[in-house]
Amino acid sequence: MRGSVEAIAITPEESALPGAVEEIEVTADGVVGDRHGGSRDLTLIEAEALKAFTVETGIELSHVESRRQVLTRGIRLNDLVGERFTVGEVEVVGRELCEPCNHLQSLTRPGVLRGMVHRAGINADIVRGGRIAIGDRVSSDAWQSS
Repeated sequence: MRGSVEAIAITPEESALPGAVEEIEVTADGVVGDRHGGSRDLTLIEAEALKAFTVETGIELSHVESRRQVLTRGIRLNDLVGERFTVGEVEVVGRELCEPCNHLQSLTRPGVLRGMVHRAGINADIVRGGRIAIGDRVSSDAWQSS
């Protein structure tokens, strides 16, 4: 399976809103410059899931509002839970679905919680750090050849 990185957003401080960036550096300890940098994971969400959510509910939710670091296109992230894959130079293992929470709904609008169940992205454990940039490949088989 292959897709691509469409957008990246990080949150530098607790009270700050996520901001779009062109690329990020990821270490074994997390995303450099992100307030969750020490959490040792990467969060991803599908552009297709956000679009489907908007079509079905009439509620528009942006990648930045979703509070996920990486927006992908062309790859089914839910299928990567339990799988090893790469995002740009970074190797990760899909750990779990990122289910929506009351906090996300309180930051956005009513209906987000129910509408995003099972399509709010995934958390992935970082195996090997590196750089991720917009346009990079997301692949579940590239790590095997490196």
